[in-house]
Amino acid sequence: MSSTLSARVVAGLKDKILAGDLAPGAKLPSEAELIDEYAVSRTVVREAVTRLRAEGLVETQQGRGSFVLAVPESSSFLVEASAIRTNADVTAMLDFRIGVESEAAALAALHHTGADVTAISSALSGFTRAGHEGAVEADFAFHLAIARATQNRFYVDLLGSLGPMMIMLPRTRLGDAYSMTDATHVERVQREHDNVAAAVLAGDVDTARAAMRLHLGNTRRRVT
Repeated sequence: MSSTLSARVVAGLKDKILAGDLAPGAKLPSEAELIDEYAVSRTVVREAVTRLRAEGLVETQQGRGSFVLAVPESSSFLVEASAIRTNADVTAMLDFRIGVESEAAALAALHHTGADVTAISSALSGFTRAGHEGAVEADFAFHLAIARATQNRFYVDLLGSLGPMMIMLPRTRLGDAYSMTDATHVERVQREHDNVAAAVLAGDVDTARAAMRLHLGNTRRRVT
C-alpha cells in the first residue's frame, strides 16, 4: 500500500517537473505541504523523494531540502559514415543493420499502408533501372522505403543518419564478382529485394524478417 501511495506522489511531482511548474533549481514543497496535498504519511513522502532522487530528477541538500535538477535534453542518434573506417567497422555496421532492419521488415509487414505499397514497388523498379551509376542510391531508397513502412520514425531517422554510405561502404570491400557491373550479382541482389518486398506486402511478418536477415547476412558474408 505504501509503495502505491508513493508512486502517486512521484507521478504528481514528476508531472510538475516535466511541465515546468517546478523549474530546475526550485525547491520541492516541504514534507508538511506534500503530506497535506497528497493526503499521505511522512514515510510515504520521504519514499517518494528518494525515488525521485534515484531517477535523477531531484537532489537533496543536507539541512536545506530537496531541489529540482534540470531534465536532460534528448539527443538525436547519429551514425557518421566518416567514423566507419576499417573492415571491422563495416562488419560491425552490417551486424547492427541486420538486427535493426530485420525487425523493421517485420514491422513493415504488419503496418504498411497503400502508399507504402506504391513506394516499395517504385523502389524495386528504380533499382532495376538504376544501372551501375545509380545503384547505391537506388539500393538505399529500397531500404528506406521499408523503414518508412514501419510507421515508426525512429527507423527512418536511423537509416537517414546512415545514408547511402551504409550501402557504399560494404561495396568498397567487395571483389569484382560482387560488383554492380556484374549481371549475376545485380540479379542476385534484385531477387533478395524482391523476396523482402513480397513478404512485406503480403503481411507475412516472419518471412519478411527472415528475408531481410538473409539479404543483409549475404552482404556480410560477401564482405568477410
